[in-house]
Amino acid sequence: MPALKVDNISKTFPLKRSLFGPALPGVRAVQPVSFEIATGETLGLVGESGCGKSTLARMLVGLLEPTEGMIEIEGRALDNANPAEFGKLIQYVFQDPQSSLNPRKTIRQVMEAPLKLLHDMSKPDRSKRVSEIFESVNLREEFLDRYPHEFSGGQAQRIGIARALAANPRIMILDEPVSALDVSVQAQVLNLLAELKAKFSLTYLFITHDLAVVEAVSDRIIVLYFGSVVEVGRAEKIFGNPRHPYTKLLAESAPVVGRPLTAPEQKETELPDPLDPPPGCPFAGRCPRSTDLCRVEEPLLKPMGEDQLAACHHPLEA
Repeated sequence: MPALKVDNISKTFPLKRSLFGPALPGVRAVQPVSFEIATGETLGLVGESGCGKSTLARMLVGLLEPTEGMIEIEGRALDNANPAEFGKLIQYVFQDPQSSLNPRKTIRQVMEAPLKLLHDMSKPDRSKRVSEIFESVNLREEFLDRYPHEFSGGQAQRIGIARALAANPRIMILDEPVSALDVSVQAQVLNLLAELKAKFSLTYLFITHDLAVVEAVSDRIIVLYFGSVVEVGRAEKIFGNPRHPYTKLLAESAPVVGRPLTAPEQKETELPDPLDPPPGCPFAGRCPRSTDLCRVEEPLLKPMGEDQLAACHHPLEA
């Protein structure tokens, strides 16, 4: 049984209409998406800004209600009528640690909130549990009586991770957890996440735009473009042997020490207009391999060798 199963989940945001104007179709931020995460696995999710990564993540934890589709955690369907039950199973680590912490509450109050609301712990039990969690993320207990603004970005992110751990979840959604941190601090947080995963038997969905990071920490990777999954595969294959032109573009766009910055080959540079999505493949306008078929027929995910899928009419050679 997978730890997390997503079946044709999508999200459409309705648009405001004038008093006498026609009804508008809305903006489809996430196309129907399906995938599974095995217990103990780290699944990476990559794509450009605006491709729907955070929208998808927020649906998985119940912060947004899906327009269509089903989410299952350990075989149980996500039921928004009882979010506390699923709060014990899945937790979210936000991209900006400072803004995700209540500036008016001490760190102790922030940490105790999930223990009271989800587990109904007594005060002595809460104090013991908070101390254990703080020790596991390498933070001193004296920090508990301070406020969020008194911490650096790396410390605040570890506090955010600790708060998620307080609920004792099975799955953690990590939304750009190191993108706002210095490179040296990134390494510390990534090492900490690896240690916590082993210690608490966690399953991760790791969302990032940093390809080097996601390749280093992930077992498998999903590539998202314009709300759709365009490629899925093992981490070592996705960027070592990409089959979709968009995946290749992402890999070539990432800066590498010692390599001059050059613009990758593409016809256009912008995402399609979400208010007027193009027919066929949404990447056709930017793809150097596109043909008339790409502009009229949307490609479906299909096998591209062992453990790799891509949605492309003209995939790259293996």
